[in-house]
Amino acid sequence: MTAIDKAFENLKRETKTWLITGVAGFIGSNLLENLLKLDQKIIGLDNFSTGFQYNLDEVKSLVSETQWKNFTFFKGDIRDYSTCEKVVKGVDYVLHQAALGSVPRSINDPITTNSTNISGYLNILTAAKEERVKSFVYAASSSTYGDHPALPKVEDRIGNPLSPYAVTKYVNELYADVYSRCYSFHCIGLRYFNVFGPRQNPNGAYAAVIPKWISQMIHGSDVIINGDGETSRDFCFIRNIVQANILAALSSPVKSEVFNVAVGDRTTLNQLVKYIQFYLKENDVFHSKKPIYQDFRIGDVKHSQADISKICSQLGYIPNYTVKQGLEISMPWYIKKDFNQC
Repeated sequence: MTAIDKAFENLKRETKTWLITGVAGFIGSNLLENLLKLDQKIIGLDNFSTGFQYNLDEVKSLVSETQWKNFTFFKGDIRDYSTCEKVVKGVDYVLHQAALGSVPRSINDPITTNSTNISGYLNILTAAKEERVKSFVYAASSSTYGDHPALPKVEDRIGNPLSPYAVTKYVNELYADVYSRCYSFHCIGLRYFNVFGPRQNPNGAYAAVIPKWISQMIHGSDVIINGDGETSRDFCFIRNIVQANILAALSSPVKSEVFNVAVGDRTTLNQLVKYIQFYLKENDVFHSKKPIYQDFRIGDVKHSQADISKICSQLGYIPNYTVKQGLEISMPWYIKKDFNQC
């Protein structure tokens, strides 16, 4: 039995209370769905700046009525400390996902990114410490590696940050380390690598590349690649992320830790276009237009690949889904979502 199988069995036997910040977002709503299906009690917080009510509605349709009654939602902002104090009351585990993502967004608006990702993070971290929750897991980022050239990326070797967003996520890690040293409040940061899957928003200026390209291909639009297409990423399917969060929450670190969460492989953007085209055809959607190449985007790194040996050895994490498996599972959802919006 794997570590996550054991975790699921233990949770099914005992109901705990979880706080998910950013619960209406892509990752938050997937965590909500999985934990509700394990009959857990969930407190959710979101201000709908990047999350959506329809994500919560979809989760409601996928769980039983009894399971849905285990969910309590608060509309609020982590930048308000009194809100953070309220939502952590009686909570066992915190999964902090609320943040303003996107490198381009942070370059265009560093002040809002900073206030949400640093001040908001510090609020929820402090409130959780004061409540003495059993564990605090937060969404860190592979952007922390910055300009460090080595591959694969190892947790204790980082470079200079290349964007305001990267700065904010690194500061989160620094605060976690300081809270561990000063208050013996130990946290786990999960450095996500290019997460994708159902409920990832394909629209807007800061949409992630996979849902954005799928939507463009469905509509026969041009697909734009920044650079020559040989830029590579360690794309990680959402179910791997859910596994990592649950394993991290149920562990008992003796100090604050940071773990890479990924597959441990690289896919170029040129390869990704071909994969998406293949799985669209498998779902009777055809797109054969060649991508258009333009200048490399400011703040992005050329290549990214995670060393996942630390999280595998210490938490028992197993990346069960490759990028192709994730696309195969996700494609019907992406297609249905996109056509429903037409």
